[in-house]
Parts: sequence; C-alpha cells; structure tokens
Amino acid sequence: MKKFFSSLLFVVAVGTASVTAQSTTIPQQQESIEVSDAELTQFAEVFQKMRMMNQEAQKEMMATVQNEDFELERFNEIHQAEMDPNKEVETSAEEDKKYKAVVSELEKMQPEFQKKMQAVITESDLSMERYQQLAMALRSDAELQQRLQEIMKS
Repeated sequence: MKKFFSSLLFVVAVGTASVTAQSTTIPQQQESIEVSDAELTQFAEVFQKMRMMNQEAQKEMMATVQNEDFELERFNEIHQAEMDPNKEVETSAEEDKKYKAVVSELEKMQPEFQKKMQAVITESDLSMERYQQLAMALRSDAELQQRLQEIMKS
C-alpha cells in the first residue's frame, strides 16, 4: 500500500513533465547536468519537506481507504490488478463499489497534495522546471545521488 501511495505522490511531486519523460524511451546514458552544492542543498531541503508531506498524505489516503471499510492490502491488490492488464483479481460487487468510491476520493485529494508540493518548490530558490531536472538526473546519476546522500546526512 505504501508503495502505491508513494508512487502516486512521487508522480504528484515531480509533476507531469517527468512522467511524460519517464514513459518515453530514455537513453541509458543521460547527459549529466551541472549542479552546485548550494543548489543540491536546496533540493535536499525541498525533498525533505516533501517527504514529510508525503507521510501526511499517506496517512490521509490510508484513512480514506479504511473509512470505506476496506482492508489496505485488499485495496492495493485490486488497484494493482486495475493498473496491470496482465493481472486479474476476483472482486465482489461490494468491493467494486468500495474501490470506485475510494479511487474517486483519492482523485479529489490529489490536486490539493500537488498544490502543497508545488508551493514547497515555489518557496525555495528552485524553479519547478529545475526541480524536475534535478529529480530526473538523480534517477540515473550515481555521483549526484551520492552527493545528495552526503548533504542529507549533515
């Protein structure tokens, strides 16, 4: 369940530009970008704030699932089957109804989460575009990942 919510929130956090880039073919050797320590520190601060917001959002989302008297594991199982055409799961009419109600509520919550996350980026010295560039670069640049880890340790 956490993985589902984390991926949902990560998509919200990084925005649609990175999702679009992710769904296209990206060469394995991406051109590395120049990132100053100050800029990486700013990214780390934003990232930490987003992680805290992510945890709060997960709690809200899990409460939404539980408010429909849905077990988190069962909801996740059904959701994974909905997202993966190769996966099937037997559901009752009641489960289908609960699932649709939960997804509808989660979709209503998403714009607010996205708005909060964009505000965190806007309040920093990073632009949304630059934050997305850094997030994409961190996916494939081991040295940049190491630098970020060092900054986050201090």
